[in-house]
Amino acid sequence: MKEVGMTCGHCEKAVKGALNESDIVQEVQVDLDTGNVTVSSDENVQKETMAEAIEEQGYDVVS
Repeated sequence: MKEVGMTCGHCEKAVKGALNESDIVQEVQVDLDTGNVTVSSDENVQKETMAEAIEEQGYDVVS
């Protein structure tokens, strides 16, 4: 997933916190330089659910 608007450590923490609220998410990696967010899980993670969690933090998700 690519996220737009994330520029600092606070942004990274907000996105990670929102995604880590899901019981199935094991790890979240955020690359501030590229805006990419990578989610690791043993289960199928719905892209729409993860995008919604990011957007609730005030960021835009693009494909």
